[in-house]
Amino acid sequence: MAARFNKHRSVLPRTGLPGRARAAALALALTSTLAACGGADDHVNQPVVSGFVGAVAADEPRAALVARDILAKGGNAADAAAALGLALSVSLPSRASLGGGGACLAWRPGEPAGQAFVFVPQGAAQTNAQADRPASVPLLARGLFLMQMRYGSVDFADLIVPARNLASRGVPVGGLLAADLAAVQSSLLADDKARAVFGNDSGHVLAADDILVQTRLAGALERMRIAGVGDLYTGALAQTFIEGAQAAGGGLSSADLRGDVPVAEPPLTVHARGLDISFLPPPADGGVGMAAAYMAGGRGGERVVAAWRARQSGKGSATMVADAQALLNSGSLSSGGALPALPASTSFVVTDRQGQTVACALSMNNLFGTGRIAGSTGIVLGASPAQRPLPLLAAGIVHQGTDFRAAATASGQNVAADTAAIALQAAVAGVRPQVTNGNGRANFVSCPGGLSGGAGRCFGWTDPRGAGLAVGSTPVAH
Repeated sequence: MAARFNKHRSVLPRTGLPGRARAAALALALTSTLAACGGADDHVNQPVVSGFVGAVAADEPRAALVARDILAKGGNAADAAAALGLALSVSLPSRASLGGGGACLAWRPGEPAGQAFVFVPQGAAQTNAQADRPASVPLLARGLFLMQMRYGSVDFADLIVPARNLASRGVPVGGLLAADLAAVQSSLLADDKARAVFGNDSGHVLAADDILVQTRLAGALERMRIAGVGDLYTGALAQTFIEGAQAAGGGLSSADLRGDVPVAEPPLTVHARGLDISFLPPPADGGVGMAAAYMAGGRGGERVVAAWRARQSGKGSATMVADAQALLNSGSLSSGGALPALPASTSFVVTDRQGQTVACALSMNNLFGTGRIAGSTGIVLGASPAQRPLPLLAAGIVHQGTDFRAAATASGQNVAADTAAIALQAAVAGVRPQVTNGNGRANFVSCPGGLSGGAGRCFGWTDPRGAGLAVGSTPVAH
């Protein structure tokens, strides 16, 4: 590991001022803390590893390149995936703001199934009468931190730096973000804070290749780098976020930020044709649909989830995971009707040179969540699931013994589970999938002969109909 990467520092908030004084001081400091950073972080993009470093596939190119750079510097898949997720909060805040959440599946050689980290967006514990745009608890940073703490190899603070730099220096608007901006233009432009970030001088939203600068978000990221991720949940940054969220009609409280935490769950598992396959578990129930669709040739995932959701109301996550595994073991996958229109999401896969793999699906529960920003933090607020159904978050990882074979994820609202299943089947076979089902967009990494069979045949793939990027080795044959 390169010497400039240090193992985890504390993530507890380090503040000396009382409550509101801390928050007031922080609000003033959020946009001025970056000047002291200088060029100390320029090493992040200097490769130190030669040859095959791994593969990355994601819906947003600049975030994918952040992950590639972490791998090239010697970071592992969990390090790169955490940096990628944080970068998405800057380059794709319509689907992956710090105000949202998601789920990640992680595996490393030697593990029978890996581990799932579920941090789906949660709403306020109590409905606030003044919350005209109920927001979700901002679980993205906390979820990525838990995943990287269990599987990563470096200091999480170093992984915040690329996202902070993208926010402060500006990032060109990519194709997917440009399409999302155009889809919700009127709502964003109706809010002063959102318009200041996402609007241009001509009274329209930013278009593809316009430069998106988010100075306040950069300040919040820098605060987390210095004081730890915990500061967003229990420290001065948390107080500033809560005040901003309440002013924006989000209705969140300090108790919500303290109480909602990510969970580590065993993944759902299937053994098929000599391969061991792990899927995201509930409440990320796109994994149930993906597993069902994988076994049925890429069909029926949405209907299986519809029936599943009808039976699971009020159950805890551990019970749901056990029920879902029993359902897959039985093979009796009943189908229900169609689900209502589901929220948008985004997905990515990272594999490193050792075969460790992380696959994640993230969501704001709505494009741009509530369409509002939490005050001086610059964080786009996710939408409360009390107002709309949960997205289908789907991801799967395949291995044969200790050898990595394939991993896939997908977005696409109601067809996300089927799309991810089709992509995983293709990744196992080492071919590009024929994905034609509507707005489904998949990402995968494939080592068809196993990583030990030759890294030169491992490759990443992203749907060419989208605006994403896959970086890694090129396969010998299609």
